[in-house]
Amino acid sequence: MYTGGKRRMPEGKCALVAGVLKRRILGEPLQYILGRTEFMGIDFRVTPDVLIPRPETEILVETALRYAKIAQDAPRRVLDIGTGSGCLAISLARHLPQSLICATDISAAALRVAEENASANGCRIDFLNADLFPQGDRMFDMIVSNPPYIPEGQIASLQREVLYEPRGALCGGADGLDFYRRICSGCCAHLSFSGYLIMEVGYGQAEDVRALIRSTPGMCVEETVSDYAGIERVIVTRRQS
Repeated sequence: MYTGGKRRMPEGKCALVAGVLKRRILGEPLQYILGRTEFMGIDFRVTPDVLIPRPETEILVETALRYAKIAQDAPRRVLDIGTGSGCLAISLARHLPQSLICATDISAAALRVAEENASANGCRIDFLNADLFPQGDRMFDMIVSNPPYIPEGQIASLQREVLYEPRGALCGGADGLDFYRRICSGCCAHLSFSGYLIMEVGYGQAEDVRALIRSTPGMCVEETVSDYAGIERVIVTRRQS
C-alpha cells in the first residue's frame, strides 16, 4: 500500500514484526521464534521442547560417518541417545540408508518434534520414550550421543538465550558428567563387539570422559576430535571385549 508516496506495511504485518522484535529483545532464540533451524544442510523444526542443534555437533555426525566408512560394513544398527529434535538420528539416516536407526529420549514432547522432523525428511527411525537405553537386550553397532553436560552451578550464568532451552537437555549434574557415567556404565550391555560409542563433550571435559571410558571394563578410547576452535569436542570409543 502507498500513502503519500511512501510504502506502508499492513497492520497485521506490523503487529507480527513487533511481536518478533519483542521476543528477540527479551532474549528468545531466533530459532524458536522462526520454529526452524538448519543442521547438516537439513531443515529441522525446533520448539522450546528441544535443544537447538549447534554447528559443533555436526562434528559428531561427521565423525560417526567417518567411522561407518572405516568399518568393513556400515553399522547395521545405530542408537542415538537423547535425540531431542532428532538431528543426529536423521542426519545419520540420510547418509546411512541401509542402517536401522533407533533414537531415545525421556521427553515425550521432544520425541513428537523428532518424529515430525523424521517424517518431513523421509526417514524411518524407531523413536522410543526411554531414559538413555532402550529396555531389553537390544544391541547396536554404533551408539551416538550429545548428552546434557553443563554443570548445574553454571546454568544460571549461561547466556539468556540458552536459558530458554529445556533444562533437562542442558544440565549434566554437579560436575556435568552424570550422563557420561550412566552411558559408560550401560553401554556394554547394548554395544556389539567392536562397536563404537561416540559422544560430544563440553569444554574442558574430554580428559574426565576419557578417564571414565578407560575405567569401563571392555571399552577403550579410539580418538578425540577437536572442533574448529581447537576444543576437544568428540570422543570415539570402542568395545574391545
